Amino acid sequence: DLGISIPNNGERTDWAKQGVLMMNTVLTVRQGQPNSHKGKGWEQLTDAVIKKLNERNVPTAFILWGGNAKAKAPLITNPIHAVFKAAHPSPLSAYNGFFGCRHFSKVNDFLVSNNIQPIDWTISNK
Repeated sequence: DLGISIPNNGERTDWAKQGVLMMNTVLTVRQGQPNSHKGKGWEQLTDAVIKKLNERNVPTAFILWGGNAKAKAPLITNPIHAVFKAAHPSPLSAYNGFFGCRHFSKVNDFLVSNNIQPIDWTISNK
């Protein structure tokens, strides 16, 4: 999307330092069993986090990847925020709409249009 080199790792600390929060709708899972902890209570916590972020009066970009995340869109009601939705980037579904969604550049365009510093999406090689 942005012409950034593919890193040799998935370290995203630099993203977090710029204000990027990455969060699944359910925070734990049994190994190799997607959604195995769905409906066990995590949704109450993650919904509360989304609702709290929605209350902020700072324009915020929400990126919802995958069906579980897209189902959270109704929680984002503040019109100053932007919501971007696509397929999950996992190897099983990335070709169903993640590739080509250009969310990284769209988020930066949204931030710049609101006089907010864009995210440097670069991940440094280790």
